[in-house]
Amino acid sequence: MKIQLVASFLLLLSIQMVSYAQKPKVIAHRGSWKNTAVPQNSLASLNKAIEQGVWGSEFDVHLTKDDVLVVTHDNDFYGIDIATATYQELLSKKHPNGESIPTAEAYLKEGLKQNKTKLIFELKTNKLGKERTLKSVHLALDLVKKLKAENAVEFIAFDYDACLEFRKLDKKVKIHYLNGDKTPEQIKEAKLTGVDYHLSLFKKNESWIEEFKKAKLKTNVWTVNSEEDMLYFIDKKIDFITTDEPELLQSLLSK
Repeated sequence: MKIQLVASFLLLLSIQMVSYAQKPKVIAHRGSWKNTAVPQNSLASLNKAIEQGVWGSEFDVHLTKDDVLVVTHDNDFYGIDIATATYQELLSKKHPNGESIPTAEAYLKEGLKQNKTKLIFELKTNKLGKERTLKSVHLALDLVKKLKAENAVEFIAFDYDACLEFRKLDKKVKIHYLNGDKTPEQIKEAKLTGVDYHLSLFKKNESWIEEFKKAKLKTNVWTVNSEEDMLYFIDKKIDFITTDEPELLQSLLSK
């Protein structure tokens, strides 16, 4: 009788663990900023995401004229063009909360103060061309290795050549493609970790999530902000959901 009870308990536990594993993991898009009244891509938004216990916090990284990697989304920082400006020139502007534009190094160091929330490093395509974009790849990977942050960081990029360069430089680094124009077969052949595609592409190609999973590739979707879309991708058992509404997504996943 005791053996049967133990077996039943273990079966129930394994079912619960599988069910939990199948739930998508939450990635806060540019940190947690929308409902926290802090600037996106700031140290404050990163810390808010960490406080909320999300699986990952995404941030965007550009390269300055003088080869400094900085964290912000747009090609300009409050009107200053990043690609043609020095880091010192960017320091003349501040976020509304008083923060200066963070370097990628400062941002990573802040995130590395904990070990639960992954740091999702989006390498932006440089407006000055391929050479500058690929230089960003080398600098980004060197930085992560310098900080011994390989286990904490996963890279994403729109530029396919940048993804291939990451893989060429490091066979183990986790790198996901963003642009949405590659099939599961192409991503598998390139030996990338997976994809991070816009929600419209996964909805248009409904078999892709399953196909990527069969190819042992990770699937992430952006940017999922409505409850309807969240429930859709939860049902599809996608691996990760990137959202500006991490609070809502966490609430849905906890039900």
